[in-house]
Amino acid sequence: MTTAPTLTDGTVTLRAHRDSDLPGVLAQSQDPASQAWTVVPAPYTHDDAREFVSGIVPAGWAAGSEWAFAVEVEGRFAGTVGLRDLGGGRAEIGYGSHPWVRGRGAMERALRLLLAWGFDQQGLRTVVWYAHVGNWASRRLAWRVGFSYDGLVRRWQPQRGELRDAWVGTLLAEDPREPRTTWLENPVVDGDGVRLRPFSEADVPRIVEGLGDAEVQHWLAFMPRDPGAHEGREYLEKVRERLATAHTITWGFCTPDDDRLLGVVGLYRLTEEAELGYWTHPEGRGRGLTTRAAGVAADHAFTTLGLDRLAAYASVPNTASRRVLEALGFRPAGVRRRAARTGDGQVVDLAAYDLLASERAPGRAHERIRA
Repeated sequence: MTTAPTLTDGTVTLRAHRDSDLPGVLAQSQDPASQAWTVVPAPYTHDDAREFVSGIVPAGWAAGSEWAFAVEVEGRFAGTVGLRDLGGGRAEIGYGSHPWVRGRGAMERALRLLLAWGFDQQGLRTVVWYAHVGNWASRRLAWRVGFSYDGLVRRWQPQRGELRDAWVGTLLAEDPREPRTTWLENPVVDGDGVRLRPFSEADVPRIVEGLGDAEVQHWLAFMPRDPGAHEGREYLEKVRERLATAHTITWGFCTPDDDRLLGVVGLYRLTEEAELGYWTHPEGRGRGLTTRAAGVAADHAFTTLGLDRLAAYASVPNTASRRVLEALGFRPAGVRRRAARTGDGQVVDLAAYDLLASERAPGRAHERIRA
């Protein structure tokens, strides 16, 4: 086969690249997301686009080494998807979308067409996916079409003279083309005069302030010491990773009329013993906000997630944290002696609490999830 066949599901079409795609290829490759996450040249020129459409793509088809398709939606160029033949029934998948089509589900359709063709027509047995660490859009799309997430490979993917860490996943011919794991969401939830919301890059300075606060540093000894912007961004990456692996839902909380981050509340270890946790930015203290935010999170756990029990822990000397739990109706469940360490190295007892769904008083924090 020396040129791309035409594949369609009635909404998305995969076809051979054309000269008329040049403006779209140029715009897509100059887009900041493409520059950040792919190996396209930087800067990307019209000559680069022409070489891709007229040289690289046809050469791959002629050699049988790489099968690249243009993606067309509503008669417009929408991106490129492809498979690179690795021999022995194996191939590596690659994809990139034009900014105009992102968020519309078109690339998922394109990948389903591509994978069906690769497995059914080319006899592939295994397709591997790589993405630079941090490329959450690529990882979520691979997850949606059935790829497993198999871990991180250090210094693996070349990009402009560097080797970057990469995520890796696989899809077998016999695998279902649907998510094999749960990817949790942290939706906006309003209730009891507080708002739980997802994080954004704009929260990094407030996260750094909160993590570096003396109270947080003292009671949460596992937090990074002397945090800066790097640690703030790492914190956000951990939040995303725990959502992607169904481990933890973490929200920032604020007031409904002011988006400034005033603290963090989370439902941790959801696949094990689900646990409520929280910390407060200095500006959020003394206003009852942490108690209310934790209550909204607990209600979400019981009503939306269907959990029957929540655990929580606080160092015995941390009376402020214990008051939050007791105000929410959590019951003492024992003391773990010398089980916690403070930021200054003291070893202290850890108070255990739990709360059953049936014990959460009705009419407390009424939650409303915003789409």
